[in-house]
Amino acid sequence: MDGSITDHLRPLVLWDDENSSSLDMPQTGSYRFTKSIPFRTPIDLKFFKMDLRQFVRDIPDYPKPGILFRDITPLLADPAALSAAVEAMAEPFLDSGIELIASAEARGFIFAAPLAVRLGAGFVPIRKPGKLPFDLHSFAYELEYGTDELQIHVDGIKPGQKVLIVDDLLATGGTMEACCRLLERCEAEIVGCSFLIHLVKLGGESRLSPYKVHSVLRYDQDDEEVELSAQNEFPGPSV
Repeated sequence: MDGSITDHLRPLVLWDDENSSSLDMPQTGSYRFTKSIPFRTPIDLKFFKMDLRQFVRDIPDYPKPGILFRDITPLLADPAALSAAVEAMAEPFLDSGIELIASAEARGFIFAAPLAVRLGAGFVPIRKPGKLPFDLHSFAYELEYGTDELQIHVDGIKPGQKVLIVDDLLATGGTMEACCRLLERCEAEIVGCSFLIHLVKLGGESRLSPYKVHSVLRYDQDDEEVELSAQNEFPGPSV
C-alpha cells in the first residue's frame, strides 16, 4: 500500500516478509512501519504478530499487599500496540453482526469505543448509580462485603439486539456476570464477551456460561502468559 502512515487510520505493524518469524521491533518503543493498513480494513491475524506482553507492566503489591497489578497504560500509550489489541479483541466477532458494544466503567470504556468503530456498532455504557441521567434498568449484585449495582438507560438497548460485552480484564467475573444479567433483563442477544487480559486462576470464565468468552492475553495458574489466538485458528499475538 502506497502512502505514508498519516494517510491511514490507526496503522498496524506487519512483517516485512510473510516468511519472517518476528517483527523488526526495537526495545526503544519506536517501530519501523513497513506497511500501513487502515483500521477499518479487516486484518487476518496470521499475517500479524506483536508481543503485547511487553506492554503490560507488572506492579507488585498494588493496590494492596499480595496483589500483582497488570498495568496496561504502556500498551495504551503505544499506537501500534493499542491498534493490535483492539484488532485482536474484535477478530472473532467480525462476522457476528454485532449491533452494540456494552461495557462497564471505567477501563472497559477505553476499549469499547474503538471496538464499536471496528465492528460498525454503537456503544452503550453500563454505569454505577448516579451516573446516568435518563430512565434506567438496574441490576444489584452481591460483593464479598456487601452489594453493588449497575445501571443502563432503558432506551440503550432494544430487545433482540446483538451485543458484545467488553472489558480490559476478566478476573473473578463478578462484574461481568452482573453485566450479563442486566443485559438479559433488557432482552438483548448477548453474542459474547471480549477481554484484553484473562487471569485464568480466578475462575471468572465459569461465571459467564453459556456465553462465548474471548481474551487476547491469558495468565495461567503459574502466572505465566499463555498464547491465545483468535478462535484458536490463527497464530495471534505472540506472548
